Amino acid sequence: MNEGKDMAEKEKRQKLKEVDLYNPVRHYFEALGYTVNSEVVHCDVTAVKDNVLVVIEMKTSLNLDVILQATQRQKISDFTYIAIPKNSNAMRRKRWQHICHLLRRLELGLLLVTVGKQKFFVEEVIQPVLFDRSKSISSAKRKRKTVIHEIQERHGDYNTGGSHRKKLVTSYRETAIQIAVVLKEHGPCSIKRIKEIGNLPDKTGRILSDNFYGWFEKVKRGVYQLSDKALTELECYQELIDYYTQLVRESE
Repeated sequence: MNEGKDMAEKEKRQKLKEVDLYNPVRHYFEALGYTVNSEVVHCDVTAVKDNVLVVIEMKTSLNLDVILQATQRQKISDFTYIAIPKNSNAMRRKRWQHICHLLRRLELGLLLVTVGKQKFFVEEVIQPVLFDRSKSISSAKRKRKTVIHEIQERHGDYNTGGSHRKKLVTSYRETAIQIAVVLKEHGPCSIKRIKEIGNLPDKTGRILSDNFYGWFEKVKRGVYQLSDKALTELECYQELIDYYTQLVRESE
């Protein structure tokens, strides 16, 4: 049932043209006391009140072209908006949040237009106000802390920027590799012994018990050894294997 509703909404959006957005946008600003005109020196819509000039660029979808166009209009206007048809499906995607963040950074407003058979309405979802970068950073403190922690936990840069399909060496994977090196060099060991040999963190026991990569086998309570899968997969991380092998041997 939802699929049929989504298809109907898609068909409706495809039928809408930029000109269909004009009347809703015009009525919206006129209700706010603005004098509205269309197609003024390359501007889709202009709205003026008390010597304040607002420019609205209309598109049937939110894309880079209209964003670039709107930033050019900022050179001549006090406030600039982008007006697009409301797309409930797009708004549920994570990418939508990223685009909205970009518009706020660029200090562009966003209007969502719903056009029905007998009525229409406009929602102002983003105001074209000054972007508060300190507030934005503050709201993302937890994410920033996670990034800094991940950097501090790594002992080198073993990834290639821009790669997506290659397995990334995170701090978690790096610690698992370090544990594997200890077991490879010393055979079955207790958690305590593994931590001592490799100078490993407290999360060592959890990594072994979770066995996320399938590299470890439990010999008995608190004692682990390498699995056959580990011996095969660890060949992909030879640079790290060599590095930690040298550290383990130097600590003996």
